[in-house]
Amino acid sequence: MQNFMPWHGLTGGILIGLAAGFYLLSVGRMAGISGILESALKPASASFILNLSFLVGLPLGALLIWLISPQLVPRNAFSGSTATLIAAGLLVGFGSRIANGCTSGHGVCGLPRFSVRSIAATLTFMATAAATVFIMRHLVGA
Repeated sequence: MQNFMPWHGLTGGILIGLAAGFYLLSVGRMAGISGILESALKPASASFILNLSFLVGLPLGALLIWLISPQLVPRNAFSGSTATLIAAGLLVGFGSRIANGCTSGHGVCGLPRFSVRSIAATLTFMATAAATVFIMRHLVGA
């Protein structure tokens, strides 16, 4: 593996966990992105501004990291077509709806609470990801 930097992933994971914990303690809700997005799409909701701010902060945080330390941002990480990217986004959105939450809600917030539904959803996410990588690398050859 070239450029394997486990400390970056560990640091990112710790920051995500701290942010999710802070969000839970300060707002009283799980920091699941699909739920936050759903609330942000309803301007009449009581937490509209908070959720919109959270969503705007996600790409701004990535931009800040890129401005501070551009070598941490991978180049050409996605080599698929625009159509593939759109299809992947739609499938992730559809999967989030079926699972009643996304990887951040189930994996980051549900697993530490020992939620059975989150454990099942996370196992499904991970098994599907592993199967997809296997199929694409070994059967399709992408």
